[in-house]
Amino acid sequence: MPAHTEIRELPYNCESIFDLVIDIRKYPEFLPWCLKMQVHRDEPDFILADMLIGFKFFRESFTSQVHYSRPASINIKYESGPFTYLENEWKFETVNNGHTQLKFHVDFEFRSIIFQKAIGVVFNEAVTRMVSAFETRAAELYTRNDLIS
Repeated sequence: MPAHTEIRELPYNCESIFDLVIDIRKYPEFLPWCLKMQVHRDEPDFILADMLIGFKFFRESFTSQVHYSRPASINIKYESGPFTYLENEWKFETVNNGHTQLKFHVDFEFRSIIFQKAIGVVFNEAVTRMVSAFETRAAELYTRNDLIS
């Protein structure tokens, strides 16, 4: 039952950071351990997608419902796969000088006790690395027009 919350202040507007996070088709380009994304449905405020994750010998696919409210929040509801449960939430709030406060929360449990023990060892580091990947991606994509001075 690992749970982790990351809070970061980023020098970009909320819309830009929201757009980066909701563009799940691009995750395999920059997100560690994300090998493939397949979107089954893409509707206003809702996406249904499969994500294939891999780390060393571990490879698993899972399906999630992505509910969102532009540009404030993204909530991921686990549908099927190797977890007992998976809760994932992104929140975006305008703070100091128009910067975005990004809050990422994840909580999950694998059905397999072996996977659960294996991920438990590196879980906090892995989540921090994932959030950092979004931060790095924002720096690569956004110009000064997206920055808030």
